[in-house]
Amino acid sequence: MSNTVEQLDLASLQPYLQREVEDFGEIRQCEKFSGGQSNPTFLITADGGRYVLRRKPPGELLKSAHAVDREYRVMHALRDTPVPVPRMFVLCEDESVIGSVFYLMEFVEGRIHWNGALPDATPEERGVMYRNMAGVLAAIHQVDVEQVGLSDFGKPGNYFARQLSRWSKQYHASETEKNPAMDRLIAWLEQNLPEDDGRVALIHGDYRIDNLIFHPKRPDILAVLDWELSTLGHPWGDIAYQCMQLRLPQDAAIPGLGGLDRRQLGIPTEEEYLAEYCRLAGISDIPNWNFYIVFNYFRLAAILQGIQKRALDGNASSSKAFEYGRMARPLSETGASLID
Repeated sequence: MSNTVEQLDLASLQPYLQREVEDFGEIRQCEKFSGGQSNPTFLITADGGRYVLRRKPPGELLKSAHAVDREYRVMHALRDTPVPVPRMFVLCEDESVIGSVFYLMEFVEGRIHWNGALPDATPEERGVMYRNMAGVLAAIHQVDVEQVGLSDFGKPGNYFARQLSRWSKQYHASETEKNPAMDRLIAWLEQNLPEDDGRVALIHGDYRIDNLIFHPKRPDILAVLDWELSTLGHPWGDIAYQCMQLRLPQDAAIPGLGGLDRRQLGIPTEEEYLAEYCRLAGISDIPNWNFYIVFNYFRLAAILQGIQKRALDGNASSSKAFEYGRMARPLSETGASLID
């Protein structure tokens, strides 16, 4: 491990985990996962088995970013629900141990698919996997937040108004050049906010195929990962985020299904996928769909702009940070094209 982002102080970490995790034993190996952007994530092999450690990156961070404590809390809360999550072992908020907040969870053996086209699957398998994705997302939105202790996991009021305010501020805090498309999107979204219909659910915030672990051989989903952006909010933002992401070009740093023949691949069209989600969520349809799609182009562009700023500051977790950051402008321009 060559740089400060990737370093873990194993001499300090070892005794802490031995105290906090039953039968942990000695650390035998530690390696950093190459994927992911926000929070450095490590595979730790110890006498007690294999574990995943996820930490905040070092350095100066944007307010409310890299919320590994929220990730830990939500996955721990979901342990006895139909939503598949890894087992959580410990959250360490004492920054003196390794220099930042971190948590330890079980390592779930399975497949992570980085390409939404699922090139190694058959058309039949692809169809089942996408239906399972819709089912898990609907299950997340149907969690009884009071029963699992998450009733205070988000703020009251209009979710989209709060999100627009939050990500506009985050975007301006990480702005590296003037982008007229983002200014247009922010103005349009402010003027076209739908009225609050009172729907409140647990939402994932970054629900996409590469944040899911599938069974090694079956199309079953074993775990949903990367809950950093989870909160209580409006479920339609979550489903629109996934559909927006699937519209992205195949060759983008975050690849989508743009330009592919979904029917030939066995993957549901956006309309079919949305209909399946609505059926499982117990709703008839989602009115004003274009607003939620446009909103998510804006939101993802703001997130990626933050990655670009961290990359320029030398504080990004992944070597692909500049690739992700360069997506911010074209994403905002695509979103702006939908409001012309």
